[in-house]
Amino acid sequence: MRKHQPHIALEGKGLTLGYRRKNSRKEVLRNLDFQLFQGELTCLLGPNGVGKSTLIKAILGHVKPWAGEIRIDEELIQGQKPEQLAKRISVVLTDPVFPGNMTVGQLVALGRTPHTGWLGKLTSMDCEIVEKALSDTKTNAIRDERLSEISDGQRQKAMVARALAQDGQLIILDEPTAHLDLENRLEIMHLLRDIACRQGKSVLVVTHDLDIALETADRFWLMGRDRALISGLPEDLILSGQIDLLLPTEKYGFNLDRGKVEQKSTATKNWTIEADPSLRLWVEKALEKAGIAHLTQTAHIKREPFAIFYKEMEFNSLADFIDFLKN
Repeated sequence: MRKHQPHIALEGKGLTLGYRRKNSRKEVLRNLDFQLFQGELTCLLGPNGVGKSTLIKAILGHVKPWAGEIRIDEELIQGQKPEQLAKRISVVLTDPVFPGNMTVGQLVALGRTPHTGWLGKLTSMDCEIVEKALSDTKTNAIRDERLSEISDGQRQKAMVARALAQDGQLIILDEPTAHLDLENRLEIMHLLRDIACRQGKSVLVVTHDLDIALETADRFWLMGRDRALISGLPEDLILSGQIDLLLPTEKYGFNLDRGKVEQKSTATKNWTIEADPSLRLWVEKALEKAGIAHLTQTAHIKREPFAIFYKEMEFNSLADFIDFLKN
């Protein structure tokens, strides 16, 4: 069966990147191939220092490739003027600097600058686009609030709204969930996924937040210590074991059963626990963290109300059970 291939919004072929110094050259990335698809949220993950920032700078036209090419909608990025790229690529940086007395509405309107010029005179069409960006990100209610007076999560939503107002076909965000609490991290990433799906944008997020990336991303770009780039569905990369490229040493690994990165245990576990799989997972986790590798009898776990039965005794919390085992 022929597989449907989504539209390629951005493509790199044979890309080699680096920096020139006075009498030397420092190569950062060599011979990369990648594709970014329309209507998808892609997360770029990798340890610090593997060249993620250099790759993003090249996509934005700030770093000229030593070899290879990058194309946006089949047109070479190299040679395009900054004002042309600004109409096609919207960017949200980790720590943007804007005056604290600027309002959310004014910030979002700045997204139209590539289309209006620095005079900033908005046409009726520009105003409609700004209004839609505020509506799509649900920031209408805070449009008159100053940036210094809103929460980090609200400020990040306002930044996403500005990127939407810019109306580029590609949106790049650098660590958009940094410094946010769990609720706002989830909300921002689901918002970005919704923008990609409903508006047909190509959204590329640089992140270290693996758990939330797994929940929201259509595709991963993985960059490991070998500075190669591997692309694929998150689930494919997990099942193939390639997700472990994110990890600095063999001390850690991705646990397929638990769906998360964990330290590999070297202790021999000698215990029998009778419980639903979800209950057993958390009991075993607590035992591992407590350094308890041996139970002399089977532990029986009941869900409602929660109770642990062990050696004819009943414990109503894991804390009590572990204290008993330790003492």
